[in-house]
Amino acid sequence: MNFDTFLKSISKIKHIPLPGHASQLKMSPKYRNELIEKQRELRKYSRKAGVMALFYPSHDNTTMLILILRKTYRGVHSAQVGFPGGKLEPEDPSLEYAALRETFEEVGVPIKDMKVLRALTDLYIPPSNFTVYPYLGVTLKTPQFLKQDDEVEDLIEVTLTDFMNDAHVSSQMLMTSLEKEVEVPVYKLNGHTVWGATAMMLSEIKDLLKKVL
Repeated sequence: MNFDTFLKSISKIKHIPLPGHASQLKMSPKYRNELIEKQRELRKYSRKAGVMALFYPSHDNTTMLILILRKTYRGVHSAQVGFPGGKLEPEDPSLEYAALRETFEEVGVPIKDMKVLRALTDLYIPPSNFTVYPYLGVTLKTPQFLKQDDEVEDLIEVTLTDFMNDAHVSSQMLMTSLEKEVEVPVYKLNGHTVWGATAMMLSEIKDLLKKVL
């Protein structure tokens, strides 16, 4: 989709009710509720993080979404696809600012060039005991991405058309935090498998965009 058309279409997005957890659950692994129940007490002390779903124009004015492939490390989100973003730091004035700051740090888009359109539905992630607060944003010019090499393995630029295509939604057997293979819902985007919390947040974004595009 042409980025100018996209901008006009999403001008009303602030006034539309969020699809919420019902939308997220479409891409939820079946074992998620079991994990949440096990961590009912621990969840009360979950850490907070802000992430950014940032749309932007390509050089030919096609609407794009930036995702990142995280580095391989000793952690539950090793080598997974996610949004740019990260944990709330003591000096951050808000979760929205944390999402903007981390996006700048991880992919190099200046904070002043990003506009947050609205906050989305928060999501609890049992394996890491984080509650993530996603934001939908845009930058009006084609970014000159600069990845944070110590945290980001690769940048994944996804066209809006590919993201909205239901043919890219399927399921796959994957090794999970349960340390066994489980069938989970996934997005297949640019040759990458997107699942878990990121897929759940993408599901809400997709359902929200369907109301205006």
